[in-house]
Amino acid sequence: MRYFVISDNTDTQVGLRLAGVEGVVARSKEEAEKAIAKVLSDETVGILLITESLAEQCSDQLADWKMNGRTPLVVEIPDRHGARNHDAIGRYIREAIGVKL
Repeated sequence: MRYFVISDNTDTQVGLRLAGVEGVVARSKEEAEKAIAKVLSDETVGILLITESLAEQCSDQLADWKMNGRTPLVVEIPDRHGARNHDAIGRYIREAIGVKL
C-alpha cells in the first residue's frame, strides 16, 4: 500500500513528492472530485492525504468514506496557510454519534 496526496498548491505536492509520496495538484473542486474518485478506486493506495481546503470543498464525497473506515484512510493535512480546523475531532464525533463535546 502507498500514500497519495491531493493538494491545492504546488508547494505541498512537491514537498511530499520529495519524501516519496506521489500526488496531484487540484486547482478546482471539479479537479479534486475527479482525483478523489480515481484514488478511492485504486486498491494500491492505503492512505490518501488531502489538504484541508480541498477536503472541506469535497466533504460530501469524503464524509461517508471516512465514517465507514474503508481503505484508503483519508487524512486531512494543513495547507501552507496553516488554517487548521481545531474542532475536527469534535466535528467527527458530532457527525458520527450526535454528541457535542
